[in-house]
Amino acid sequence: MIRVVIIAPSPALRAGLRALLSSDEEIRVLLEAGQWDDAIADINEADVVITPASSASFLDDEVTASCPASILILSDDPLRGRQLARSGSAWGILPLEASSDELRAAIHALAQGLVVGERQLLFASDDETLANSPLTDRETEVLALLSRGLANKQIAVSLGISEHTVKFHVSSIYAKLNVTNRTEAVHAGLRGGWIAL
Repeated sequence: MIRVVIIAPSPALRAGLRALLSSDEEIRVLLEAGQWDDAIADINEADVVITPASSASFLDDEVTASCPASILILSDDPLRGRQLARSGSAWGILPLEASSDELRAAIHALAQGLVVGERQLLFASDDETLANSPLTDRETEVLALLSRGLANKQIAVSLGISEHTVKFHVSSIYAKLNVTNRTEAVHAGLRGGWIAL
């Protein structure tokens, strides 16, 4: 069971979010609150907190820094995603008009500790990676191609490098992320927000 807290100033928005999530039997809404102060006790029990950017002035607050729940922001502002990335917590950002399917998928991913969001909200460009990534730009490119299921030979052709060089980058990615296979590497990249699907 994924426990969710909805924090939004508008009763209509809170009711709408609850309705969009109600069809998923694995999601249970613990509380709907108008502001963060009203939800402090329940946030500690939640797996995911959903809030619009208008309620997200909490980002630098000590309460949020110690928040055990993942945070899903509803916003069309790309800057908000990059601010969250620097906060170090599990987080996600979806556009305000996200569908119920997108919301439910995001909640399931966040509950597993992944970073969630549309590419244009997470990154300023396709080439951008988050500042805290331990990978080089080229390693991030290789990891992104790994996440698409490409074999070493396909990655080599795509990047215009040799297959041997791809193997070198994959080995380096494994070492830096402390993983032993492609699946673990992709999962670590998604969790860190260094790549997006």
